[in-house]
Amino acid sequence: MKTETFLKQLRHDDIVAAIREAELMTSGEIRVFISTKEISQPIEVAKEHFVRMKMTKTRERNGVLIFVAPVTQKFAVIGDVEVHKRCGEPFWTELAAGMSGHFREAKFSQGIIHGVKTAGKLLAKHFPRRPDDKNELPDEVIKD
Repeated sequence: MKTETFLKQLRHDDIVAAIREAELMTSGEIRVFISTKEISQPIEVAKEHFVRMKMTKTRERNGVLIFVAPVTQKFAVIGDVEVHKRCGEPFWTELAAGMSGHFREAKFSQGIIHGVKTAGKLLAKHFPRRPDDKNELPDEVIKD
């Protein structure tokens, strides 16, 4: 699939709404990054963006990044140190499988929204929203 087609099909406002809804239940932060570049190692590139986007600076170290590279048809979902400590590998496997199913059917926005909602539910379980919680990072879809 061409990147332009992927980007045209993306429902930016729906993805942002899903992020905001998910973050109402948790102190965690969820971000989405779409790369228009050829990416051979999506996890490594996602880790670089995670740091650049200041996702390691959250109060509870509980950010999750959904990174999608449509040119190479790859994606990665990564979390900060506390997310990994509390959630474990089965969570990441389940989340990725659900997203992959949507992507295989060319339902790109639904795949990303599925990832956001699934991450939000898990974060809510391990990092419930606090009365003093504030949105630490912007709720947006970032593209390079």
